[in-house]
Amino acid sequence: MPAFARPDLQLPRTGLTAQEVAIIINDDDPLSVQTGTYYQKARQIPPTNVIHVRFPAGRTALGKEEFQQLKAQIDKDTPTHIQAYAVAWTTPYRVGCMSITSALAFGFNQDYCSATCGATKASPYFNSPSLYPATDLKMRPAMLLAGTRFEQVKALIDRGVASDHSFPAGHAYLLNTPDRARSVRSINFPQTAKELAGVYPIEILETGAIADKQDVLFYFTGLTHVPQLQTLGFQPGALADHLTSTGGQLTDSTQMSILRWLEAGATASYGTVIEPCNHQQKFPVPGIAMFFYATGATAIEAYWKSVAWPGEGVFVGEPLAKPFAPELQENEPNRFELRNFSQREGRVSLEQSATMLGPYKPIAQFPMRRGANQWRFTLPETTKGFLRLQW
Repeated sequence: MPAFARPDLQLPRTGLTAQEVAIIINDDDPLSVQTGTYYQKARQIPPTNVIHVRFPAGRTALGKEEFQQLKAQIDKDTPTHIQAYAVAWTTPYRVGCMSITSALAFGFNQDYCSATCGATKASPYFNSPSLYPATDLKMRPAMLLAGTRFEQVKALIDRGVASDHSFPAGHAYLLNTPDRARSVRSINFPQTAKELAGVYPIEILETGAIADKQDVLFYFTGLTHVPQLQTLGFQPGALADHLTSTGGQLTDSTQMSILRWLEAGATASYGTVIEPCNHQQKFPVPGIAMFFYATGATAIEAYWKSVAWPGEGVFVGEPLAKPFAPELQENEPNRFELRNFSQREGRVSLEQSATMLGPYKPIAQFPMRRGANQWRFTLPETTKGFLRLQW
């Protein structure tokens, strides 16, 4: 391929793009239509990526046969390049024993459920390096754009968009609570703090809950009801959840619904739709979610990759939020500013080639530290061909 007269400078891929996400809208649900329409405009998702379905609204669950008919239509209408789904409704959140987000990802399969507190089928996406889940793993992760009123969903979407490339300096709060059955994740908190030291400020607390914190980026705890959420300030892009039995029963749970996290200001959350028992594998592993978020992954990727057995759990939030995705700006002709976030120390290499396909040769390197990084560099006016940044 011929080189451009002006160099073409590309960043490495770190996560999904709006062109790879399809919105699913239930045309019989006015809130779904309003949500899907707003999300398409907010994220500039191509009209060809919008999938319209029709079924009676207002139910918390779909039956197996009804869902299979719906899934067949969605599969037929999904362009082949689509890697994930943004689902523009709050209910239904369940299909039989599965969450609707997992049923859309895997198809309805009772191997992803357990009626006797046992193990379920594992997700191939767990802790996966894949940047193309549909292409690599034959599954499309899904996330509900959920809320009980449009104003809530709009605020959620706006937070997700505002989070992009924002590199928030928020804290991660990992809570060990007096509720021992629901604090099983805390055994891994010290290792998480060790592995991600210097990436995020991490606090491991024994207080059960936090209050009056205005810098919340991650909040992972285990309680049936989390108090004082109204006193917190969540950073745009924040992830938060509580390990409990039925937090994923969005509109009719006897425990705290994960919608309360979104209403308090979080950008994504997760909870189970039926009794899962306290298997750690059925809930997000905080360190994995935080790790992939730091690489520049979107909220849907980081959260999905953190759950080993997600069949009974529902993901809610703004799928494309990417607070730590790298950003490259040309402030003046040939003068660039690069911002990136890293979960490890290393180097950024600026490489050049006469053609898009290579071979590429390094022409400059910059040291990279854990956490936020920023570099400014100038390219000579004589620079030609194709340039890429690698780390």
